[in-house]
Amino acid sequence: MESGKEFQELNGNLYPDIEPYSTGFLKVSDVHTIYWEQSGNPNGYPFVFLHGGPGGGTSPSNRRFFDPQFYRIILFDQRGAGKSTPHACLEENTTWDLIDDIEKLREHLEIPEWQVFGGSWGSTLALAYSESHPDKVTGLVLRGIFLLRKKEIDWFYEGGAAAIYPDAWEPFRDLIPENERESFVTAYHKRLNSDDLETQYAAARAWTKWEMMTAYLLPNEENIKKGDDDNFSLAFARIENHYFVNKGFFPSDSFLLDNVDKIRHINTTIVQGRYDVCCPMMSAWDLHKAFPEADFNVVSNAGHSANEPGISAELVAANEKLKNLAKKNEP
Repeated sequence: MESGKEFQELNGNLYPDIEPYSTGFLKVSDVHTIYWEQSGNPNGYPFVFLHGGPGGGTSPSNRRFFDPQFYRIILFDQRGAGKSTPHACLEENTTWDLIDDIEKLREHLEIPEWQVFGGSWGSTLALAYSESHPDKVTGLVLRGIFLLRKKEIDWFYEGGAAAIYPDAWEPFRDLIPENERESFVTAYHKRLNSDDLETQYAAARAWTKWEMMTAYLLPNEENIKKGDDDNFSLAFARIENHYFVNKGFFPSDSFLLDNVDKIRHINTTIVQGRYDVCCPMMSAWDLHKAFPEADFNVVSNAGHSANEPGISAELVAANEKLKNLAKKNEP
């Protein structure tokens, strides 16, 4: 186990806080408008950040994984999340809608091709987007791999992870009456889509707290408090649950792995915490076996969060590697 001092030194690998140089809203459908921002170098190499959840939204700290002197850093909030409107909306909200939004944003910003960064659900979306538009992606950085397969959903939401976090699991379990516990995802879906707003909020708080309490190897109180924020929790829980009930809107359970051949030419790094409870390492391992060309980095003293020092250090290193490759390929 690394000492606290070593943890601190690793987290020092993040770049300093920066502010965006441009922000905006892009109307992507009759229903949805997405928030976007750019920071770093306006003439730099474009890198788009895909946040987790779905429904998690972006935060200012997401900019810190990228060298602001070299990269044009693009963040956006997916449909219904963060500053995008309407808030927590499930209508016209599918993986394929989000893939179209990424393309609309790329065209809106007049970017011919870009590197893609995604963790957790962001890794799911990054894979789905890259497999749909392999000619638009020059590099991939994937963290906390989530392939949205039934066994992954069952592990985290139907009792598997309770073996490690029984104390965090029981409040999540106890919101649901015993006669509905054959599927917690279905039972929460009913409550998150209730006509009663307080029923929605109560379910959203319980759903979000379960995930936030298990996201770090060492508990992070600030992260756990997100579960008390009804505005954040409602979007996070409703949109996540909507995607999980609908199996990611994928045609098959193994869809992302089945289509890996389309992206095997793309420079890719996979970063995975050994003790990730939310997205267990079996998924990263399966992706590694299907995509052996990708760099595969397991962080031995980390859980799920990108903000854990060992993981953030590996993510910065992966972005530096892509930076150096891009510099070599400059005309």
